[in-house]
Amino acid sequence: MSTEGPNSSPIEPPSRRPKVIKTNQQQVFLYVVLTLLLSLATVWGGRTWLHNSETLTFAVGTPNSDEALFAAKLAALLKNNASRFRIKIVNNGDNAKALAQFDRKQADLTVLRTDAKVPLRARTLAILEHDLVLLLGPGNKKIKSLAELKKKKVAVLAESESSLAFVRSILDVPDGPDAAKMVQMAPQGATLDKLFAPASGFGAVIAVVHASKAVRDKGYEQVAKRGGFTLNAIDEAKALARKIPGISSETLTAGTLSASPEIPDDDLDTIGLEWLLVTQSKMSAATAGELARTVYENKSALGLDSGFASRIEPASVEKDAYVMAHQGAADYINDDTKSFMDKYSDLMYLGAAALSVIGSIFAAIYAKITRIAPEKAGELSTAVLDVGERIEHAHSLDQLECLQDELEGILRGAVIGLRDGTISTDGLDTFKLGYEFVRDEIGMRRDYLKRHCADADKVAQDTAPPQHDESNVVVVKTAQSA
Repeated sequence: MSTEGPNSSPIEPPSRRPKVIKTNQQQVFLYVVLTLLLSLATVWGGRTWLHNSETLTFAVGTPNSDEALFAAKLAALLKNNASRFRIKIVNNGDNAKALAQFDRKQADLTVLRTDAKVPLRARTLAILEHDLVLLLGPGNKKIKSLAELKKKKVAVLAESESSLAFVRSILDVPDGPDAAKMVQMAPQGATLDKLFAPASGFGAVIAVVHASKAVRDKGYEQVAKRGGFTLNAIDEAKALARKIPGISSETLTAGTLSASPEIPDDDLDTIGLEWLLVTQSKMSAATAGELARTVYENKSALGLDSGFASRIEPASVEKDAYVMAHQGAADYINDDTKSFMDKYSDLMYLGAAALSVIGSIFAAIYAKITRIAPEKAGELSTAVLDVGERIEHAHSLDQLECLQDELEGILRGAVIGLRDGTISTDGLDTFKLGYEFVRDEIGMRRDYLKRHCADADKVAQDTAPPQHDESNVVVVKTAQSA
């Protein structure tokens, strides 16, 4: 017997169902790709920051000059050592023009001798070479003082005209025709034998030579064996060093120029000049320190075949130095350079904190996109109550059973979700209360429908017409008269 009433109709699907959050595969793929790109960009940025090539302009004189050859060696060394620095060498007509270019801030590095006009922004990275001033007299003649030279014709044996001006300044010879006659530049290729020959007329020779070259030059020994010259001390060396900026007091040890015969035969005082590797004062301490470290730790590789820069020395860090040391070089020399952790520890801590925040944000985004967010148990109460709202519209036991199955399905999903973690316990008491309420409502509705169906059957029986019992009916056949 069907229990559906005349007005019964199929139960409409619930307006709300438990949320089923599905992973969006395209979003996951896109997020993974972006994460990989971000990681690669971070690594690349870090490597770029640490190893980014920095080009430094090195102003020098002619291509064959000592400073130009040194610059080329430094450039090759940095390249071979995979340094982040690159050297761009710019040649000029002479060292004076190179200094002028440096002074105009058109170069980061240059080499200067301390008798030159020093640019205001120049700071020393290293001492590359010393020039010695050798006061030579013909034969066995002694020259007792520089003042004595004012009565003699003097030849200057040097590689550049700048040395001629320097000698005139220490001899205090005023510019003019007389100066040109008294102090002259020795002809190119001239030897001591020729300069001291009677025909030359020179009473003394002042040689301005690299210390490294003077030690290696066997020419002094050969001339000395022939009794060709006498090396004289400059007793005014300390006074000149105090009087003229850039001049240093030097000491020649016995046997410096010649071992046999020994020249000098005892330590001898003279004066000298320094060749300095300088940089702009605006250069960062880190860059200057790294350059200084490279130069100091690779002395043997930077020395020229002629001897120039073969004995590189640290820059003077004294405050009264003729050209102050760059702070970066001074820090390295004084062993005050900070380690990587010392320099960047604060930055690393800040970076770690920033990365932590960024990482948390990305983790939240990743969790939001790529995984099923736990649904609160309390949110399922809405679906339960929706079932409850449709109970009164159930006019048959079949419809009520559908609602019962739906309610049990919600309960089953909640139990599975709690087990799998896709549903949280937040609002679980509310869900339980709603479930029990709707379950009881269904029970009461079922009882109601059962009673209603029973009463309907009874009423139908009472109102039905009586039925006749034909079991005792006797069929009488009547005879028909003919």
